[in-house]
Amino acid sequence: MSKVELTVKIPVADVEVEGNLFLPPDTKGIVVFVHGSGSSRFSPRNQYVAKEFNKAQMGTLLFDLLTKEEEEKDALTAEYRFNIALLAERLMGATKWIKDNPKTKNLAIGFFGASTGAAAALIAAAKMPNDVTTVVSRGGRPDLAGEYLSDVKAPTLLLVGGLDEEVIDLNHKAMRNMTNKNRLIIVDGATHLFEEPGKLEKVARLSVDWLSHYLR
Repeated sequence: MSKVELTVKIPVADVEVEGNLFLPPDTKGIVVFVHGSGSSRFSPRNQYVAKEFNKAQMGTLLFDLLTKEEEEKDALTAEYRFNIALLAERLMGATKWIKDNPKTKNLAIGFFGASTGAAAALIAAAKMPNDVTTVVSRGGRPDLAGEYLSDVKAPTLLLVGGLDEEVIDLNHKAMRNMTNKNRLIIVDGATHLFEEPGKLEKVARLSVDWLSHYLR
């Protein structure tokens, strides 16, 4: 298969959101990015990681969980960013779009969730066990997935910065309710956004290794 690079419109429930789809030649699977609160598909951290996935022959879909109108309202009121159920519903819609799209319908699907997006990814994975093969959480809040944690079947990698102590505790708490194959890796010297030199690169390497094994 030749390279595919498209800006796409994705119908999710009663709205339409925009995304960037990239499929490298001989794509081995596709990773759907689920950004955190107050972010978008243009997150520089997620864009960097996506390019590393592409180098490893993984396709990527970065999409906006909210419409432009919702983003504007959320910037003022924070009304949507912690509505995990809504974000999970949007992700499930994007996953269905992948399954229905001729260019992607035969690809294994993984999720890469950050912050609150990780909780949405785990809920969607719990609700779509036959469609989601694996989940990676970057500085995520898996605890916000609540009762759905025990229903997640997809192997899950949890990556947390070593200086992000509160989130480390919340990840340990979430793991106690998870019954799937899961692993927590603490990246020494990193804060919540992995902004320190070399830390996001390490996140990318660890994620590529995990996805290369489970995205099939």
